[in-house]
Amino acid sequence: MTFKMLHDVSDYYSDKLVKHGCTPRGVDWNGIESQHIRFDQLMKVCGTATEFSLGDFGCGYGALLDYLNIGTWKVEYKGFDIAELMLQKARESHKSDNRTMFTSNSSDLAGVTYLVASGVFNVRLNRHDSEWNKYIKETLKEIDNLCTHGFAFNALTSYSDKEKMRDYLYYADPLELFDFCKRNFSKQVALLHDYGLYEFTIIVKKQV
Repeated sequence: MTFKMLHDVSDYYSDKLVKHGCTPRGVDWNGIESQHIRFDQLMKVCGTATEFSLGDFGCGYGALLDYLNIGTWKVEYKGFDIAELMLQKARESHKSDNRTMFTSNSSDLAGVTYLVASGVFNVRLNRHDSEWNKYIKETLKEIDNLCTHGFAFNALTSYSDKEKMRDYLYYADPLELFDFCKRNFSKQVALLHDYGLYEFTIIVKKQV
């Protein structure tokens, strides 16, 4: 993604955070219930594992970490985001957690066991579909290189009701991205499209 694209997306999310604070609406989600449904899907990449390192690619204010802390996982957490305001809020909210770091450098996530990315492919603003699709695939390659055991991501679905689609959001073809992941990353790929939201989750598990 070009610097201008990154800057525009960062500004978009920073504005949401200023308006709505550290809430789901502050990262452009409708509410905490749907946010937790998304996290439930993404964390399936970890299977039965309970202790591991986890990269949160596009961590926002650290909502996934809050979700993890109410569960039974023992996680070394690394959150990455391009919006400095998000990182500032995340650090303030989780400063007492010594198994946690937040960074603006994605390479700091290198070597994590699993990596998840929630919502990072949704807001394209005024970018063309072809340009955004290319960005998604380049980012997935980066994500794959950062983790050792697998990754999961979600995206808005092209199967959404047409009248509810917004022109500044990107609605991905789940079949295309499933095929891309299957051909480029692993034989063990799952497509989840059955959890009641206008999106899908893809899980990629590596053979280790």
